[in-house]
Amino acid sequence: MSGIAYPAALKGEDEIAHLRARVHQLEKINSALMDRVERSIDMEGGAFSMFETAIALEAVVRDRTSALENALSELNRVIAELAAANDDATAARVLLRDAIESLSDGFALFDADDRMILCNRAFLRIFPGFEDISEEAPAFSELASRLATTGATIGSHIAPERWVRDRVDQHRRAEGAHVQAFTDGRWIQINEIRTSSGGIVGIYTDITSVKAEDARQRALELAERNLALQATLDTLSEGVCLFDAQQKMQASNEGLMRVLALNGGHVDQVSDHAALVRWCVDVLCLDSPEALDWRHETTQRLAADCLIDGRNFIIRSVPLSNGGMVFTFDDVTDHMRLQRSLTETAETLERRVNERTAELIEVNLQLVQAKNEAESANRSKTSFLAAASHDLLQPLNAARLFVSAMDGQALPERPRSLVQQTSTALDSVEDLLEALFEISRLDAGAIQPEIVDLPLGGIFNTLRVEYAPLAAAGGLQFDVADTALWVRSDARLLRRVLQNFVSNAIRYTEVGQVSVEVVERAGIVEVTVRDTGPGIAREDCEEIFEEFRRLGRTQKIPGKGLGLAIVRRVSTMLDHEIALQTSLGRGSAFSIKLPCVAPVAIGASEEQVTLTSSEACGMVVVVDNDPAILSGMEALLENWGLEVVVSRDPYDPGLVAALVRRPAMIIVDYQLDNGLTGDHAIAAMRAIAGCDIPAMVITADRAEETKALLANLSLPMLNKPVKPAQLRSLLRQLEVI
Repeated sequence: MSGIAYPAALKGEDEIAHLRARVHQLEKINSALMDRVERSIDMEGGAFSMFETAIALEAVVRDRTSALENALSELNRVIAELAAANDDATAARVLLRDAIESLSDGFALFDADDRMILCNRAFLRIFPGFEDISEEAPAFSELASRLATTGATIGSHIAPERWVRDRVDQHRRAEGAHVQAFTDGRWIQINEIRTSSGGIVGIYTDITSVKAEDARQRALELAERNLALQATLDTLSEGVCLFDAQQKMQASNEGLMRVLALNGGHVDQVSDHAALVRWCVDVLCLDSPEALDWRHETTQRLAADCLIDGRNFIIRSVPLSNGGMVFTFDDVTDHMRLQRSLTETAETLERRVNERTAELIEVNLQLVQAKNEAESANRSKTSFLAAASHDLLQPLNAARLFVSAMDGQALPERPRSLVQQTSTALDSVEDLLEALFEISRLDAGAIQPEIVDLPLGGIFNTLRVEYAPLAAAGGLQFDVADTALWVRSDARLLRRVLQNFVSNAIRYTEVGQVSVEVVERAGIVEVTVRDTGPGIAREDCEEIFEEFRRLGRTQKIPGKGLGLAIVRRVSTMLDHEIALQTSLGRGSAFSIKLPCVAPVAIGASEEQVTLTSSEACGMVVVVDNDPAILSGMEALLENWGLEVVVSRDPYDPGLVAALVRRPAMIIVDYQLDNGLTGDHAIAAMRAIAGCDIPAMVITADRAEETKALLANLSLPMLNKPVKPAQLRSLLRQLEVI
């Protein structure tokens, strides 16, 4: 390191040199005088002359000697002062050097000529390339050039000459602190301050750890947001893509990759809106390109029925307030196929009924043929149940409404107990019908799996949210593993299998815990639902997967014995192996094995429909073609303190009079008499009232087309049989009650 020079020391050295010169001069004079005396003696040879010369020489020598002694004395004094000054300077330098070396930050001192005259070891650790020239008082520009040559900083790595020019200018201004990013990942904070003598002091602090912690926190927050967004995305079966105001794709989901047949999730093939339109039209043969038109009005929403790659889709577009656009692709091919199948089956059934009527006339001659046709009709039970679902659920819905109305009354204990038992029985009937419909659709092949690559984490999050309250109500610990694994399966059917496993485990476990575990081995992901329930005997393990089979000791626990039958059908359809490990008294572990796949990055956007409350009175209008349902709804709503007007016809005079008063809510059955549907009835009643009265639809129709139609009209829908709690919650949202 370079040292620091002090002015006092320089002054003492000059005086010593001066005194030494004077002594040398006196010695030369003395030598000359002595030589002169000797020559005088030789020439004159006289004694007197020699005497005079000796006397004169003695006086001169005495004077010169005295002057020499004084000069030597002064020289000794100056040397002593110089030694003391040097000692003080050395001590000061040592103290300064120790103080600078004790700093954990790098330190460098530049003089008025911008040369580095001092630095510490911490500075050289930060800039190891300066160590070989640190003792040579290098100029700052030389240091900056050397740093740029090695490309140590990101700026110098990109544009060396410009970085050197900017860095030297910034150093000379010495305006305070700034940060430099190094290519090796370090971040150095530089604080430069000008001194009173015109030099510059630089302090260099390594803040890499601070930057890393800040980046880690930001990454953690971003990961948490992405996880929440991913969990939401995984609940969507539609393909979704979001574009910004510049028509660049910002987010998409796995459903979109499936819809657009982008193998391997190559979303870059549709990176902007124009590329999406080209891909859909040129590659997938989209028959209605206008469905993907870019619209700028943020209040405009469009839904179009389209044909893509031979499949039927509903494409919805929603402009965003920031100038972007969201497109959703809903595959309705299976639903349309089911509708066509139902229509064909209905026609077939009608034809067969006519044929059987004719065959019965011949009695004995047609008995064998009638038996065969009866067996064929039995194989068509799925279509029959689907077609009859409305008639089956109508009386069940009326019964639930009446029971709910009675439950709101102040009844004695015995009648109240009977009402509660009736409600429980109705719940069982509803669950049974739902399970029967699902099994029938599976047996008939009406449900077609959509095998895709999907993340298990989204399904696990859904299970956690759905069943945690149920487990807590039973006093059970419910644990669901966190996982980032991806599998290849049908998201909806796989979720159904795991829901059956979890619901059974919670239902039959009295104490302890239920856990959802996952492990990956050799490309196979095994998901296990483990409980601490009563366990199952070895001889019963196969029987529990049959319809309506329940073990004797579980007969008192609510259930229909259809959940595991559905699991077996779904696992067979998906070609997923299921397994059971259990023993009596030690709980059970149901598992399913899935093929593991590589993760795929996806994004999502979700649009939700919100309701607006009415400023009208607390009156509710109910329209239904079933008198029993009208009576039940009237009794239930009046129990809640509402004024109720019921009718089978939306044009009934009494109903028209009520509409003029602008009721708080209109509740309409979807399937009315004479082919009238609920959405048209609501439009007619709103026209009579002269305003958009809040309205909702109740229906036994579970078709996806019906759900999509009502959603596009922003009409809430409740399925029959209507659950009073859901109805009451909706009325509270609208501030009707």
